[in-house]
Amino acid sequence: MTGPLKHIRILDLSRIMAGPWAGQILADLGAEVIKVERASVGDDTRRWGPPYLKDTKGNDTGESGYFLSVNRGKKSIEVDISSAEGQAVIKALAAKSDILLENFKVGTLARYGLSPDDLKAINPKLIYCSVTGFGQDGPRAKDVAYDFMIQAMGGLMSVTGVPDGEPGAGPQKVGVPIVDIMTGMYATISVLAALAERDQSGKGDTIDIAMLDVATAMLANQAMNHLVSGDSPTRKGNKHPNIQPQDVFPVRNGHIVLAVGNDEQFVRFAAAIDRADLSDDPRYATNRERVRNLDTLHPLITECLAQRDLEDWIAIFGEQKVPCGPINTVPMVFAEEQVRHRKMLQDLPHPLSGTVPSVVSPMRFARSELSFESAPPLLGEHTNDILRQLGLAEETQ
Repeated sequence: MTGPLKHIRILDLSRIMAGPWAGQILADLGAEVIKVERASVGDDTRRWGPPYLKDTKGNDTGESGYFLSVNRGKKSIEVDISSAEGQAVIKALAAKSDILLENFKVGTLARYGLSPDDLKAINPKLIYCSVTGFGQDGPRAKDVAYDFMIQAMGGLMSVTGVPDGEPGAGPQKVGVPIVDIMTGMYATISVLAALAERDQSGKGDTIDIAMLDVATAMLANQAMNHLVSGDSPTRKGNKHPNIQPQDVFPVRNGHIVLAVGNDEQFVRFAAAIDRADLSDDPRYATNRERVRNLDTLHPLITECLAQRDLEDWIAIFGEQKVPCGPINTVPMVFAEEQVRHRKMLQDLPHPLSGTVPSVVSPMRFARSELSFESAPPLLGEHTNDILRQLGLAEETQ
């Protein structure tokens, strides 16, 4: 392995998305990540399809696209943690690991003798990170959670979607499991911070990451809009609540995303659409006034943009350094020249399909170059090798 974490071992007891996302980031950074899966069953997401990866003959392999999106670079070992033998395997792995990730229901691992205290008695330097829906304490601590329900409970859906009174009105979830992903990001940041602190103290730590906490933190500017004004933010479709003009606008052959971010950009934008008078108008000259007078500004912009094709506007705004872009489909993203140049899509070797296309890490280091050589593992692919390394009989799985 290469990367800045090539000296680190991760014991990944998590499944679904949030915990595994953290594990995949750490694997991308070079850590050895051992993914523990239920014997004969594996991570739930292995079955979350279709679609499934095709083998070299075009047949479904049973490896779901969902699982493949979040387990790159890991090793898989099958373990029954409810058995004494399985618990012995986990303890042996914990003794030789730097970080443990888990997202079991609160209290589950403690019943098996695998709590933070249990494992830190074996390895005082272990960093033990628990990811749950609601945290380790509180009235809902023991409840199960999924991304969709936390998007709703955390307020994200209340500010996402078409405004009331317009066609298609109603709350919407984000099109990817964004709370899961951000929870994985916060978990990653937390364990790396604990790793840095361990270099000073020589001691491990216990980390409690809750999806609802993350969703609340993610409200960001919308939360502060409420807290400083007392008003409740509402759905505005694609309109930015604080900066204008930022929206999706129809053009002659489709739509364009416009993201004017400051007054200087608005001056250039107004000139680009042959309405330089707009930037001189006191109703629109500053962002404060543009937000206040959006009801009159928006139709003027819409009328102007409808006169040309998308490609024309992209070229014109590009010359004027006005932020804008097309609304790409997923296939179009991978056809983007910049995405191709950055090699975000790479083929990794896979034992069933020959290769598997993978969206790799966006992180780039000058000295610690990342390498992407290992596809998401088959269920139990590394069980025997890891048990031999631990000096345990293969029958203990």
